[in-house]
Amino acid sequence: MTLPSLLVDVALGFAIGITLGLLGGGGSILTVPALVYVVGVSPQAAVTASLVIVGLNSVLGALLHRRQGTLNWRVALVFGGVGMIASFLAASASRNVSPHVLLTAFAVLMLVIGVWMLLVKLPADTEGTSRGWPAVIMGGAVVGALTGFLGVGGGFLIVPALVLLVGLPMKQAVGTSLVVIAMNSAAGFLGHLAGAQLDLMTTGLFVVAGFAGAFVGARLVQRLSAHTLRQAFALFVVGLGLFLLGDNVRHLL
Repeated sequence: MTLPSLLVDVALGFAIGITLGLLGGGGSILTVPALVYVVGVSPQAAVTASLVIVGLNSVLGALLHRRQGTLNWRVALVFGGVGMIASFLAASASRNVSPHVLLTAFAVLMLVIGVWMLLVKLPADTEGTSRGWPAVIMGGAVVGALTGFLGVGGGFLIVPALVLLVGLPMKQAVGTSLVVIAMNSAAGFLGHLAGAQLDLMTTGLFVVAGFAGAFVGARLVQRLSAHTLRQAFALFVVGLGLFLLGDNVRHLL
């Protein structure tokens, strides 16, 4: 591995880690394209490596958020557990649907969520009001079903659901989302163990650089207001939604 390629891997890994630590999502949707289009690994190997990179970085980010008091373990485990079951049950429904149709639908969903979070101002006195366990179970089921059907999701669905449906404060939703992402990544990696392709050197560089990024991101959460964090997350979601929409609609025309 040459020095320029090593530096590129470190920079990409750091960017993925800081995105996860700061926004509680974005890892998977950034990691796979980075590995395929920049690093040059196969799509199959990129998916497997992404599950390892995002999963381990999410574990570290969750631990950092726990130390800062911005993580709700009980909500994370219930939300994630229900979501994994719903995702498994919904996955079969999408097998006969074109991948471009699925990604277009996902892009539209991202735009709706992003615009909603930009336009809807949550009152400060109710932003952290929990809506109870039925909301947690319903939110986990909805996100799990969408993730299983669309084949993607991660924090871009989990964080808005935790804020808008469950009623967690934005900062706590970020930390809680990382536990759910780690659970989903572990389940996905187990599903890819048979015949898994994994570049240990590249994956290791992404993981180590991602740890540094996750640490920085988790610290930045403490310095930003909930409103600023929510706006940044929403803009990021809208930007990626527009990119996915443009990239997939042309295949349908």
